[in-house]
Amino acid sequence: MSTTTETDSPGTAPAPAGGGPALLGRTRGRWLLLAAGLVLALVLPWVIYPPVAMDIAAWALFAVALDLLLGYAGLLSFGHAAFWGGSAYVAGLTALHWGLPFPLAALAGAGFAMLLAWPIGVLSVRRSGIYFAMVTLAFAQMLYFIVNQWRGLTGGENGLQGVPVHFFGLEAVETDAFFFYYAALPLILLGMWFAWRVVHSPFGRVLVATRDNPARARALGYDVERYRILVFVISAGLAGLAGGVFAISHGFVSLQEVAWQTSGKVVLLTVLGGIGTLWGGIVGAIVIVILEDQLASSGFEGIGIITGSVFIAVVLLFRRGIWGTVSDALARRRGERPAAEAVSAADGEEGL
Repeated sequence: MSTTTETDSPGTAPAPAGGGPALLGRTRGRWLLLAAGLVLALVLPWVIYPPVAMDIAAWALFAVALDLLLGYAGLLSFGHAAFWGGSAYVAGLTALHWGLPFPLAALAGAGFAMLLAWPIGVLSVRRSGIYFAMVTLAFAQMLYFIVNQWRGLTGGENGLQGVPVHFFGLEAVETDAFFFYYAALPLILLGMWFAWRVVHSPFGRVLVATRDNPARARALGYDVERYRILVFVISAGLAGLAGGVFAISHGFVSLQEVAWQTSGKVVLLTVLGGIGTLWGGIVGAIVIVILEDQLASSGFEGIGIITGSVFIAVVLLFRRGIWGTVSDALARRRGERPAAEAVSAADGEEGL
């Protein structure tokens, strides 16, 4: 099997053989990085407007969910808005009509996203590359049409308005975006932890093998399609969890949540931060959400022009995205081989 299955992830260099101080240093650095990320999540609503902080957290989980599929399975989906938006509508409807506490409403939306993803995944994963992307986009557009036409349930073009925040009668959480952020943050962190566990599990290593050399994975007895369907469903569930939290945070669900532009935006966030790193999606969400908020606050109307220009600049200057490029630079500084070079070298040695 490809040597890439022995790495911590496609976004990190392989651990030094034999362990020792270098391996200990990497382990300590990983824990310090996780601690820094947790601190950033906790202080975020203190330094920026709490609703914007909540948007960053939700979009970050959405990008991590897509990266699980794109970076580790090699499948580019242009239909993930179906899971983000479908979950948003389900979470909004359960909160409106059943009065569920928002964590349960968001989890209900995530469950719906996973149920929706299963048949889509079964029909899509037999394709790859642009064909997979177009099939997922087609299914997402079908859901967009259904949501738009089913006005009695979804509100059509008017969307779902007045989605309430229920949280066991705690008024501070239900009325104040600052406290809502901290009540919703555990859901976001749980989703990110689950994605991390998937990547650093035997399942994740087999997933990378199916991405790098599916023919060899099949020869070794792995059911490539089954692994791809499973990761597709997991990715959809995490995207749905993010979409449910986002919808309840805003108190409104619009057609924009199931539009193809939403799928394009999350792809932008993932590529901008760095594919196959998990952390890259978080970085991409921070950059784009803050940039959009600042431009909107200033009254600038051509937000897409600016974000598109930033995306082009990053792709041209940072081939592996912001986080991937920084990680490789730090690896070189420590005298380690960057992940991309390590993978290429390993594949080259196996081809001799």
